[in-house]
Amino acid sequence: MAKGSNQLLVPQARAALEQLKYEIAAELGIQLPQDGYYGNMTTRDIGSIGGNITRRLVQIAEQQLTGNR
Repeated sequence: MAKGSNQLLVPQARAALEQLKYEIAAELGIQLPQDGYYGNMTTRDIGSIGGNITRRLVQIAEQQLTGNR
C-alpha cells in the first residue's frame, strides 16, 4: 500500500473522525493510549474499532440518503 493512501478527502473531517474513534473505543471498553502510540494494542482491538467506525459511517450515510435522522 502506498504511503499516504488513507488521506481524507475532506480534511476538516479529521476532528469528527477522531471523536468517533474515541466514542467507539469507549463503547467497546477499549482504552486508547494517551501518547498516541498504538503499537502495544492488539490487532483485534484496533480492528474492532476500525470496523465499528466503518459500520457507523455507513449507517450515517444510509440515513442521510433515505432522509431519516
